[in-house]
Amino acid sequence: MTAVKELLLSRIRDVPDYPQPGVMFKDITPLLADPEAFSALTDALAELCVRHGATKVVGLEARGFILAAPVAVRAGLGFIPVRKAGKLPGATLSQTYDLEYGSAEIEVHAEDLAAGDRVMVIDDVLATGGTAGASLELIRRAGAETAGVAVLMELGFLGGRERLQGALSGAPLEALITI
Repeated sequence: MTAVKELLLSRIRDVPDYPQPGVMFKDITPLLADPEAFSALTDALAELCVRHGATKVVGLEARGFILAAPVAVRAGLGFIPVRKAGKLPGATLSQTYDLEYGSAEIEVHAEDLAAGDRVMVIDDVLATGGTAGASLELIRRAGAETAGVAVLMELGFLGGRERLQGALSGAPLEALITI
């Protein structure tokens, strides 16, 4: 795993002062543009899905979609998008969560998750844990079980892992890279 981690880290670009002064943005677009690195990332995340017995993969809007869809295909699992409110047609389950300034809402189609499903949540970055926590609540409300959460990168200094412990209900949280 060390070689994969080094490859992934070498393709993540730091962008200082974006989106605001004092923030060091971690840009994954160079990683996505490199077929070797993107394939290694997809393989690593798909292996986590298989290891934890997932039957479906949830991708969080928007960058989580980019990762979760090929991971689901590679692992032989279905892909379920979790979208911002108002983006899905038909009956949905929705969950509100807090942001630094205000709140946001995400949704999933009500029929996409059910009892017996073991769901792996995939995203690019775990920061404060708000979106991941809301997705875990949607999975629970749908009657499905959380197989785990897997991210490319965890920003450990923001405390997202600690905030998610109760919502994970013992399911693993896996980060390929922790910063």
